[in-house]
Amino acid sequence: MYDGPFPLSTIPAVNVATVPQRSPLRYPGGKTWLIPHIREWLGRTSSHPLLVEPFAGGGIVSLTAVMEHRVERALMIDLDRDVAAFWRAALCHGPDLAARVQRFTPTRDRIEDLARQAPRDVTEHGFRTLVLNRARRGGVLAPGAALTKNGENGNGVASRWYPGTLRKRLAAISACAERITFCEADGVRLLEDVALHRSDACFFIDPPYTAGGKRAGSRLYAHNAVDHVKLFALMASSRADFMMTYDCSEEIVSLVRAHDFHAAVVMMKNSHHARMPELVITRDRMFT
Repeated sequence: MYDGPFPLSTIPAVNVATVPQRSPLRYPGGKTWLIPHIREWLGRTSSHPLLVEPFAGGGIVSLTAVMEHRVERALMIDLDRDVAAFWRAALCHGPDLAARVQRFTPTRDRIEDLARQAPRDVTEHGFRTLVLNRARRGGVLAPGAALTKNGENGNGVASRWYPGTLRKRLAAISACAERITFCEADGVRLLEDVALHRSDACFFIDPPYTAGGKRAGSRLYAHNAVDHVKLFALMASSRADFMMTYDCSEEIVSLVRAHDFHAAVVMMKNSHHARMPELVITRDRMFT
């Protein structure tokens, strides 16, 4: 029986197979399971002119919001240069990226060669990111991440390489690229400029989980240092609508209460199928 610091959400974590898979990236900590909450959050008003996602990663929230016309535009931000290269390639050179996907046959030798090469342009860099993301265990791009060994049905590094599916997702991204802007930047610093001056924007904030001494963020992401106290203070001083997701740590529980925010607990399954509580944090009461 659940006995946590905040009430359980009335919306359960969704089976990711039941919602559209829009991102080509397999991102650790991805939020596909949260999509029903995102729809509920964005559906409270008829239209949002801008969604800002300062830790974009795999981009599933921005892609969903734009493709389902829940916002007019999205600003995706990420500091990781490999992730940034992928989104620049997908948004600005989608057909070329899709053609490279179609031509590539993944083998361990080819992927290792690709990992050693210095990309010559943004499309080559974005393609390299996509290949390594699909071929490494859990999609981890951080230095030292290992390639998949056995994978699905013993297919090894090719287990998650679906050229047809990836091309379709890239085509869908190209079709709405004019409504998405990507910026390679520190998410917290950019929030200082945007959140305090754009009260008409809404913010989806899903930082690396490093609060309270958690190690997942430092293990999974190359850029994982986040000032969580500052992040909460920024949103408290802004009038903008927001949703934050966090691990249920004592530090975050204290920050939620200190700023009089509202939180609901969503029980989701991790990669080892263990049920884990995650917090969905908003300015106003939702989901309970």
